[in-house]
Amino acid sequence: MTHMRPFLAALVLTLTLGSYIALAQQPAAPPPPMSFFVTSVSKGDGGNYGGLAGADAHCQMLAQAAGRGNVRWVVYLSTQGPGAVNARDRIGRGPWYNARGAIVAADLNELHGDTLEMARVGNRLNKNTARDEKGEYIKGSGDMPNQHDILTGSQPDGRAFTDGMDHTCSNYTSNVAGRGNVHLGHHDKIGNGNGSWNSAHASRGCSQPELLPTGGNGYLYCFAPGN
Repeated sequence: MTHMRPFLAALVLTLTLGSYIALAQQPAAPPPPMSFFVTSVSKGDGGNYGGLAGADAHCQMLAQAAGRGNVRWVVYLSTQGPGAVNARDRIGRGPWYNARGAIVAADLNELHGDTLEMARVGNRLNKNTARDEKGEYIKGSGDMPNQHDILTGSQPDGRAFTDGMDHTCSNYTSNVAGRGNVHLGHHDKIGNGNGSWNSAHASRGCSQPELLPTGGNGYLYCFAPGN
């Protein structure tokens, strides 16, 4: 029995090392496919995207160019007036991942902070995770130029405004200077005492030049509802 103990110890060590080697040789799981991105370019026409359909098409075009056009993409925008649409109702249930495979939010509750606990913790969207469709950073606060303003037309809960004011540049069909505005979020959650990713402040107007001074360029959030 005394002679068996060293043998058994060696056998256990061999089996353990073999298990570690086998695990190390297993290929790493591929990252989840991209289901969220910030647009790398805007249409360049201020708040005019040709409505929701045009903004959806812009997301789809960029995803297609990035090799992820095999799924349907929609823009995170709310509309106002008769038949108003809530941005949160367009994007599916999650989870959502960026082009690098990093999770942005597990579900709608986390994304919008629907409960006190979720609101306290916050979602995982920030300058590092809010990448464009190519996996690159979007310029934010502290960069030149700052381009952290993202069009949303939404309240913090992801729903449309109902106060009768224009918060959507006529539902994303207007580029007229000095008339109306569009509500914006900050993809880096920094600035102006309000770091909301989807409802930080209003633009100065609906023209492209009026989007620039507050730190924007007319970018959008894009989601793949079915992943």
